[in-house]
Amino acid sequence: MAKRAFDLLFSVIGLVAITPVMLILAFIITIDSKGGVFYKQVRIGKNQKPFSLYKFRSMRTDADKKGLLTVGNNDSRITKIGYYLRKYKLDELPQLINVLFGNMSFVGPRPEVEKYVKLYNQEQLMVFNVKPGITDWASIKYVNENEILAKSSQPEKTYIEEIMPAKLKLNLEYVKHNNVFVDIKIILLTIKAII
Repeated sequence: MAKRAFDLLFSVIGLVAITPVMLILAFIITIDSKGGVFYKQVRIGKNQKPFSLYKFRSMRTDADKKGLLTVGNNDSRITKIGYYLRKYKLDELPQLINVLFGNMSFVGPRPEVEKYVKLYNQEQLMVFNVKPGITDWASIKYVNENEILAKSSQPEKTYIEEIMPAKLKLNLEYVKHNNVFVDIKIILLTIKAII
């Protein structure tokens, strides 16, 4: 209950505070490339319930039809403004809406698409015991995930066999050991990693 109260309070404060920034970003996205301002994708949330995750669109329209993974910041599908949105994690700002709606939290395992969730083993499925979050331990450790994948000759294989299991291990640790102090630490370290 305390975590939900924290999420609700700060998602409202955050959305009000950054509305001018979001409006400016929305305008720039509109003039930078064709397509909508927001990108909506179905992810798997708590108790394996699907929900729509919101982001600012940083790729060309229908880019996900060419693959779900982003390979490096120079991925040809990324728009000019999209490069900067991703670099500074500004594309994630609309997820405050997800936090407000209650299908995400500020801190929790990053939500995954169904394609990769189907590969989870029984232990890994325990990550769905908590709400997914905007950031987590794995987001901090793998802040340069795109660059790692860009160096791989088989990016999806690298993601499935190396990155995904490592991230899930960190997520499971969070599920077992989380509290408000851990959440605050993760939020502060995330800000530090982005800066």
